[in-house]
Amino acid sequence: MIRRIIQIDEAKCNGCGACASACHEGAIGMVNGKAKLLRENYCDGLGDCLPNCPTGAISFVEREAAAYDEAAVKAEQAKQNAHKDCPGSLARTLQHSGCPTPEEARDSELNQWPVQIKLAPVQALYFQGAHLLIAADCSAFAYGDFHRRFMRGKITLIGCPKLDGVDYSEKLTGILKANDILSLTIVRMQVPCCGGIEMAARKALQESGKLIPWRVVTLTADGRVLSEI
Repeated sequence: MIRRIIQIDEAKCNGCGACASACHEGAIGMVNGKAKLLRENYCDGLGDCLPNCPTGAISFVEREAAAYDEAAVKAEQAKQNAHKDCPGSLARTLQHSGCPTPEEARDSELNQWPVQIKLAPVQALYFQGAHLLIAADCSAFAYGDFHRRFMRGKITLIGCPKLDGVDYSEKLTGILKANDILSLTIVRMQVPCCGGIEMAARKALQESGKLIPWRVVTLTADGRVLSEI
């Protein structure tokens, strides 16, 4: 059938992943650092992804395409949301003894649970008066002293814009609006697709309407601090 559908100009795509996060239907994904329309039948042609593209790589066309399959989209969304009933997503504050065993080497600096942005509640007691860290989940593996350099004294949320099929900015905006966050630190990797987590945090900060001190730290894959702004 001939219908309205998006097209992505690969030459203009910078691999930030913002469109993939904004596509609630899961039609867009990241392949080799570039946004791709992976499922034509998941694209409803409404263009939630369009205003989230910073380079203008996304546009509409009228062409032969598979019909929008709403039932398949809802089934996939239900599958992705199944984790919401998991007991492991229960919000709680963590206590540390401060005396790690020799096997533990060093005590953890994680102060709350859960840590995944997708699982985090919008409101929790541990958010009140908190310094918030939003980090790409690869960053803790790349930087050897991540707990003490970045997590100490902060509430930590992590995510991967390339792999998660949700719009981080909506959840993060809700957290910033609903809680008394004192500062915001964003830690991302140097890779282009990691720009999605920085963009989501910046957008959330803007939409929250609050003046919160913030900084962005970019890490290299071999564990160096590339920049800090």
